[in-house]
Amino acid sequence: MKASNPQWRERVVDEMSAQLRDELDQFETEIHLKKQGKIDDRVFAETRLRRGAYGQRYDNGRRNDGVKTQTLEFPCGSLTKGPDTAWDAPGMLRIKIPYGGLNARQLEVLGELAEEYSDGIAHVTTRQCIQLHFIHIDDTPTIMRRLAAVGITTREACGNSVRNVTACPYSGICSDETFDVTPYAHALTYHLLGHPDCQNFGRKFKPAFSGCKDQPCGLVKMHDVGFIAATREVNGEVKRGFEMYVGGGLGAVPRQAKLLSDFVSEEEILPLTQAVARVFGRLGEKKNRGKARIKFLVEKLGIEEFRRLVMEERAVMAPEAAWTSYLKDLEARREEPLREPGTDLVQSDDPDFLAWSKTNLYPQKQEGFVAVILSLPLGDLTADQLRALADIARKYTNETVRSTVEQNILIRWVSRADVVSIYEDLKAVGLVTPGAGTIVDVTSCPGTDTCKLGISSSRGLAAQLRSRLTEKSVQMDQAVKDLVVKVSGCFNSCGGHHVADLGFYGVSRSINKHSVPHFQVVLGGQWSENAGAYGLPMGPIPSKRIPDVVDRLTQAYLEKKEGDESFKDFVGRVGKAQIKSLIQDLSVVPGYDEDRSFYSDWGDPREFSKDDIGIGECAGEVVTAFTFDLTSAERMLFEAQLKLENDDFPKAGVQAFEAMVRATTGLLRLKVPNVGTTVDSVVDQFRKEYFETEIFFDPYARGKFGQYFFDAASSQDRVHDHDSAHRLIEEASLFVEACHSCAGRMSEQAAAS
Repeated sequence: MKASNPQWRERVVDEMSAQLRDELDQFETEIHLKKQGKIDDRVFAETRLRRGAYGQRYDNGRRNDGVKTQTLEFPCGSLTKGPDTAWDAPGMLRIKIPYGGLNARQLEVLGELAEEYSDGIAHVTTRQCIQLHFIHIDDTPTIMRRLAAVGITTREACGNSVRNVTACPYSGICSDETFDVTPYAHALTYHLLGHPDCQNFGRKFKPAFSGCKDQPCGLVKMHDVGFIAATREVNGEVKRGFEMYVGGGLGAVPRQAKLLSDFVSEEEILPLTQAVARVFGRLGEKKNRGKARIKFLVEKLGIEEFRRLVMEERAVMAPEAAWTSYLKDLEARREEPLREPGTDLVQSDDPDFLAWSKTNLYPQKQEGFVAVILSLPLGDLTADQLRALADIARKYTNETVRSTVEQNILIRWVSRADVVSIYEDLKAVGLVTPGAGTIVDVTSCPGTDTCKLGISSSRGLAAQLRSRLTEKSVQMDQAVKDLVVKVSGCFNSCGGHHVADLGFYGVSRSINKHSVPHFQVVLGGQWSENAGAYGLPMGPIPSKRIPDVVDRLTQAYLEKKEGDESFKDFVGRVGKAQIKSLIQDLSVVPGYDEDRSFYSDWGDPREFSKDDIGIGECAGEVVTAFTFDLTSAERMLFEAQLKLENDDFPKAGVQAFEAMVRATTGLLRLKVPNVGTTVDSVVDQFRKEYFETEIFFDPYARGKFGQYFFDAASSQDRVHDHDSAHRLIEEASLFVEACHSCAGRMSEQAAAS
């Protein structure tokens, strides 16, 4: 059979390596500067977040069964409870996996990194990323380089940036899809990665793609920007395009995305998304993080006005080759099988196999092939399992593996003739847990295990629910089996509780001066139709009684539903009051001396406390573009000095001048809506806005440092020797400092006015 295009894969790796090499060197320099106290904590926090390095709690260990331990043994040494606010405390590294696509070598590298630098576990997230926990900041540049070598980046996996572009993991093999959205998700990922128009957001920006409207796999309507595949006949020809949505999001205050356009052609999805980003960057909230997502901007302006602004922005954008160049590679990204199709699904008398095959096989639209779903309890894979999965992917497929938003793994293009054989191979490494896509396949965020914002143990509850529901699944009615359960450790909905049939998020209650872990019960969400509706909270229930809540509500649904009525419709018909009455008695907490088990959380014998809840870092503090540019300028100056010490005088001079340009660009951002993109335009704007107006002049130098910049610009093509490079570095240092002072004076004047 024809193999998937290996040359395309190699080209992606080469392109990424060339793009990321210098950035990773810069990040390593920034770590050294932070240790020397030369970078502000707040700035460095956003810097590392934009590289995927995220702070975490580490007073609780994590095991594959969700049980916590208090002392951790890792390659970096024994860790016990300490100040989790320290910048260099062990943290989490989020690894972007665009549309969930993985190959065998990438799986192997993830396994190696999990074993060498983490706790031996890689975690699949609800946005198809991979996370490694308990990572030390000193190790992150090395980890990032090893990932880059196999075509993976962590850039902008966290922070106020464009996050991982997700897509339906069944794209290309789904019989319901309009067309395969994979190449479009790939194109958007790398077009927006590091793009200048995407660097000035007040919060994160999450894109998603779906191949159809009815299924949940893309979850477009809960994203900041989303695309649903569509076609339209134009001049007798069927044209590909997308319904485009903006302004969705979960979090504490969920919003459903609004339709921006009912048809955006494939040539326009990149520039139109870029236009949305520009409007969001310019008009989105920057100071109040609670109102900084694009959903609030769309709500504030209204979709009609927001659409007008986006189209207006699109009309003035200079063309970029990337907008359409990807279209010639659509076929290069088409997957092909390794083996011949199987005419019949080979069976086995093994009852475990029969149970697994009912839930964990997905029939592809391509005759003779299935996708195998690996149901991962809590989304965790061990290092050994990752390596085994790589071998299995090579043996049966062209390494066509994807992660899913349900925190599972999908092996695509498995011949029906190989199903029993692949089952045996997966069974040997513990990857044949049945129940994928059913009520037992509970999704959970990390919660109190590692998240600073976690209130209650979402992973602990999820593990308990999975265990309890699995015991009952054999006798379970299909209507109950089809329900979706999701758990979040706090109200931010990282577990997706708003779009589940049965959703839960962590809260706390104080009972007679004792803290008791609770979960708010959220009912009536809709997982289908790309997250078509959000559920509503019913009230808090003690954590230890949530399994009883699930039992009662599923039993009531089974007894009272009308025909094929969905759980969402059942909840709407029966009404909130009656539903609440079914579980009201479960809200009572026994006295502390009566039953102390209620005063500890799932999997944690310690008495529950909220004292160790920290400040979340999901997007970091909003750091102005000016601050980032000045920080970058200082880093460049430091690197120029290193080049000078190594006798690389020409590069030292170039780096010093680039530092001046970067600092000037940052200063211009404080006054000019559209900063020039060439050196000449930056020089001209600085002269007009700051030098001729004397805003840049301080009482001492009176603009002398500004003249340094003009002089350097006029001789930017010179080849520096030791003396000229040394002098330019000194002048650049004074100029950068003057930019700091100028910005400070402007801030003081603004506050006084």
